[in-house]
Amino acid sequence: MNAPSTTLTAPGSTATPMAAPAAGGFFTRSPIGRILWTFRKEFLWVCIFSAFANLLMLTPTIYMLQVFDRVMFSSNLTTLAALTVLLIAFSLLMAFAEWVRSRLLVRAGSRFDEALNRSVFAAAFASQLSNTRRNPTQPLSDLTTLRAFLTGNGVFAVVDTPWTVLFVAALFLMHPWLGWLSVAFVVLQLLLGFAAHRWSLRTQKAQQELALDSAQYLAAKFRNAETVEAMGMQGNLRRQWQALDERQAVQQAQAKETAARIQAVMKWVQHTQQGLMLSLGALLVIEGQIGAGAMVASNALMGNALRPVGLIVQIWGQFADARAAFVRLEQLIAAHPDEPLDPPADKVLGQVTLQGLKASAPGRAEPILKGLDAIFQAGEVIAILGPSGAGKSTLARCLLGIWPQTEGRVLIDGHDLRSWPRDVLGTSLGYLPQDVELFEGSIAENIARFAEVPSAQVIDAASRAGIHDMVLRMPKGYDTPIGEAGGILSGGQRQRVGLARAILNNPRIVVLDEPSANLDDIGEAALLRAVRELKAGGSTVFMIVHQQHLLAAADRVLMLDAGRITQLATVALAPAAPATLAQPKP
Repeated sequence: MNAPSTTLTAPGSTATPMAAPAAGGFFTRSPIGRILWTFRKEFLWVCIFSAFANLLMLTPTIYMLQVFDRVMFSSNLTTLAALTVLLIAFSLLMAFAEWVRSRLLVRAGSRFDEALNRSVFAAAFASQLSNTRRNPTQPLSDLTTLRAFLTGNGVFAVVDTPWTVLFVAALFLMHPWLGWLSVAFVVLQLLLGFAAHRWSLRTQKAQQELALDSAQYLAAKFRNAETVEAMGMQGNLRRQWQALDERQAVQQAQAKETAARIQAVMKWVQHTQQGLMLSLGALLVIEGQIGAGAMVASNALMGNALRPVGLIVQIWGQFADARAAFVRLEQLIAAHPDEPLDPPADKVLGQVTLQGLKASAPGRAEPILKGLDAIFQAGEVIAILGPSGAGKSTLARCLLGIWPQTEGRVLIDGHDLRSWPRDVLGTSLGYLPQDVELFEGSIAENIARFAEVPSAQVIDAASRAGIHDMVLRMPKGYDTPIGEAGGILSGGQRQRVGLARAILNNPRIVVLDEPSANLDDIGEAALLRAVRELKAGGSTVFMIVHQQHLLAAADRVLMLDAGRITQLATVALAPAAPATLAQPKP
């Protein structure tokens, strides 16, 4: 069966149809490979310019042969001048060829990053929802590592290495002994380089692991600096950090000592090969088998032959890192493929349906949510009640599609939540988490979700959340920077800024997880008013609450206990009486 033809386009280039590689090939199996395949023309041009550059590297060798074997004996200054002009011209051409191939790789690297960064960025966030990744920025670092390798010496080592054969062959033409000596040093340098890499790899990995442990430990403690200082925990925590730091220092010292030994051995080999090549050349000159020009040129040829080999040894660690980054990115993208491009409907109306919804967590045998089935009409306000550990916050995250381990389905307007592109769906969702997280920036930027939003919409959301006057009293109003995680705001202020962000532009589905946790009476009144306005605008609101008086804004109450729906009832309001629950009539 023939492989279907596909059209692959590198960003910034014109789309041209091309036949896909044979079925089962690397470029059809691998999503990153398919992107790399679009840069095959650039790689071909790099090979062409590399060929010119490597051929022109023979210029100094030929120049030396001519100067020592002809000009020195003929004393012809015209020949010397002509040879020198040719040397300068060819050297300029060689520099131009190397510049062009570097430029091609840099431009290709930028386009490669553009083609992949959106998928990697989205997949990194998706993987972080499972809380299983020690370093959440690892995928982005992997992308940088892979791009740096593909646009740097890694590719040059690949395209230059075959030319080592040409330079060694030239040495054999001068004299077989010179050729065999060059072969011996090529093999020796490869063996030493690979042995040194394997020797130092284990030490480096251990050092990196300890450095990551220390950094994570400090970051977690600095986030809670007030608690640490207030309760006198600094000394205890410092002793734990010192233990980690001492282990890291030992590993770092071992890594540096290993690197110093390797560098000393490699320098010894480098100086030895130069001396032996000159000694052998001198011996052959004395015996009359080669000329003085060949003796000097052989040393230059040896340097040209060993240069790609030395480059391979130098970038072998980078190659291993790039290969590991490639594998991790492949696994990440395979586990979190790109979202659908087109939404299943023109707009979100707000109907939510649960079909056999189950949710679990790593290390927990029993599911958190156990097969929930329910239908919520657009424009309803649903209050979610239940004891601690009943699964209320987990249900809230499932409604938004941000809980990683689920079974069953959450439907929005009859379409699976996962069939909606997040960029489209996100603007129709509002979320106020239990622990409000604000981001470094201004109040306006946080309310606007860091998007380009008209100022009138930001002010409207702040007014409905009851913080407009509060914001105006701040030094720079809506442009006031709030610091990292909203550090300059009180808990209640962060809660209400988060509420304004959640209700910006009247999203069709709003999930509020204990929205009154840090609010005073004025804040609770603003919350109830905002919920009623959302309902009046046709939004579906899910509100996890503990205070009974907040049920006044609800149409129905969903009772959760041990991960099951124990009651789903309408709220009956008697005049001047607290809210009571009434079972729906069959």
